[in-house]
Amino acid sequence: MKLTQRDGNIRIMMITATFLLYFTLLLVIGFLAYRRTQNLSDYILGGRRLGPLASALSAGASDMSGWLLLGLPGFAMAAGFGALWLAGGLLVGTWLNWLLVARRLRVYSHKANDALTLPAYFENRFEDRSHRLRVVSALFVLLFFLFYTSSGLVAGGKLFETVFGIDYQLAIIVGALAVISYTLVGGYLAVSWTDVLQGLLMAGALILVPLIAIGEVGGVDAAWNAIAAKNPELLNPFTDADGAPITLISALSLLGWGLGYFGQPHILARCKGIKSQSKVPEARRIAVVWSGLSMLGACLVGLMGVAYLSVPLGDDERVFMVLVDALFHPVIAGILLAAILAAIMSTADSQLLVSSSALAEDFYKAIFNKQADQRQLVRVGRIAVVVIALLALLLAMDRESKVLDLVAYAWAGFGAAFGPALILSLYWKRMNRDGAMAGIIVGGMTVVIWKQLSGGWFDLYEIIPGVVFAFIAVVLVTLTTSNPVASIQRRFEEVETLLGVYRGEKIAAESNIATDRR
Repeated sequence: MKLTQRDGNIRIMMITATFLLYFTLLLVIGFLAYRRTQNLSDYILGGRRLGPLASALSAGASDMSGWLLLGLPGFAMAAGFGALWLAGGLLVGTWLNWLLVARRLRVYSHKANDALTLPAYFENRFEDRSHRLRVVSALFVLLFFLFYTSSGLVAGGKLFETVFGIDYQLAIIVGALAVISYTLVGGYLAVSWTDVLQGLLMAGALILVPLIAIGEVGGVDAAWNAIAAKNPELLNPFTDADGAPITLISALSLLGWGLGYFGQPHILARCKGIKSQSKVPEARRIAVVWSGLSMLGACLVGLMGVAYLSVPLGDDERVFMVLVDALFHPVIAGILLAAILAAIMSTADSQLLVSSSALAEDFYKAIFNKQADQRQLVRVGRIAVVVIALLALLLAMDRESKVLDLVAYAWAGFGAAFGPALILSLYWKRMNRDGAMAGIIVGGMTVVIWKQLSGGWFDLYEIIPGVVFAFIAVVLVTLTTSNPVASIQRRFEEVETLLGVYRGEKIAAESNIATDRR
């Protein structure tokens, strides 16, 4: 039944009221976090005291961003089962990141003079008193986060434009103000606490929407039949929408997304902020389950868009919003659409926080004011939030911007610049400062250059050559330069001892449990 103008106005008013209630809740959380933020460690890492549930959901929510409810469903609507390659690569990457990196980084970042940021970790890990390694790392953080944060603002613009019919550029300004407000106040604690709420809301929305859509079209079989009637190739994971086989380059490019996790500063911050290394396995299980359910739901949203909708959308990234508007009462629709706002804000706030940390800790303190106290650094960090958000706002002004494209570029940049250097720094005792510097520069610049090329193997997602060349650069430069000083190697051995003690305690506990059962 077609809505009258009055019905449409009432619907918008109800959705608006739901949004305002949700945003008020976020501000309350931000204020509570503000009262517990006493120093820079609290502002950047929450004092390293978050539990496994908050750490896992915060990592997942800040990871997935608006692309989980816009970009991935839109890609699934266009590519069908082919989107499972992308989702599968990300799920494996999530698991490996928590398995290989999280516990070691938690211990090592604390031992490395309580390094709060990734650039600070690299500097302290290799005792680089020139600060060059830290500054170069911070430059890449700022460069790629501009694109990442702008992707969230683009998603917010599409949300407000679709739901409320307001101008796109005004919409992204509203979204930017929403994110800045509570990130500015509460820092890491506000970001992490809101991420728990937002992560649960995102997962619930992505499970509920496709289930209701399946019921509306007559069940699972009817849904698959409806998709097959429109384009049977969408149900084949080994062909594209036109029926052509998925090439090796395409498959590797989609799976290659999983490589990005090892270098994402806003996700790695959750590994550093967890209260204890012993909580990492529990956080890993929560993160993998949440990511698996959320990405499966996002792919189903795209597929149900094909089955349920009778006309093309023009912009596939709006499919979640269109389905919600068509299937649910305005109050429920408001809550589900708030999930998009949750996804956008949960990542944009984390990105702004890490970027502001880079400016405050890695530029201001390292170069301009080495004696800066905690209050000064928190103040500089909050000013940086506003400056970086304004720059990202300028990038997001292009109405034709695609969320998935912006995320893909930033994701590749971080994954290639920091992933290989970080992994080797956690596992290779011989690695030195020059190797780390080479890996970061080669990885980051490979992504920037490869992105400008096209044709043949240059169509491969830029994260793959970036990661490969960065690993090679770290190893070659390390082997052809001097060994690290004794103090660096001694600290590495101390970390290995701490990790070994934990493994020994865990093995002993498991042995005692087995003995008790016998």
